[in-house]
Amino acid sequence: MARWLRRAVAGVVLVALLVGGGTAFRVWYVARADERPPVDAIVVLGAAQYNGTPSKIFEARLEQAKELYDQGVAGHIVTSGGNREGDAYTEAEAGANWLVANGVPEESTIAVGEGSDTLRSLRAVAAEIQARGWTTAVIVSDPWHSLRARTMAEDAGLEAWTSPTHSGPVVQTRQTQARYIVRETGALLYYRLSKNPADELGGTGLR
Repeated sequence: MARWLRRAVAGVVLVALLVGGGTAFRVWYVARADERPPVDAIVVLGAAQYNGTPSKIFEARLEQAKELYDQGVAGHIVTSGGNREGDAYTEAEAGANWLVANGVPEESTIAVGEGSDTLRSLRAVAAEIQARGWTTAVIVSDPWHSLRARTMAEDAGLEAWTSPTHSGPVVQTRQTQARYIVRETGALLYYRLSKNPADELGGTGLR
């Protein structure tokens, strides 16, 4: 009996290591990818904004989205994210305003100012995209957040690819990146098990 228990425990530990290691590798792999197929929309995940001015994290994402737009990846950019109590702007509004101020035609921007976390924001974005008869999107976020964001977008009914930022405050030392990958691995596993947002577990801790 003791031998059987030891083997069972060892088996559980091995499976956990394999699942965790495989997920961490996928988080790392997708973080390095830059997918730019022709799609219906480019989706920018929101981050902090200060009275309508995007934070440096958010600005890096918007710059990436504009680059994709300029290259003809899609004819529309969807900005996402709600607001906190007392905010005059939603993250989506701040993002759309930044894009227009930087040369993207207003009619090419769609602000979806709903959601206080990745999952709720992407569900609102997916509903807006699908209401227009569209089905495909490139998701723009931080590198290690990309796999979880893509997974949530696909669960919401979109065919999704990722084009993460590779500039800005979020791209730091290898040690910092490793810590973020570990956090996102845990967040993605938690989401797959619970279907809850898991933002408090993952991400960068920066806004």
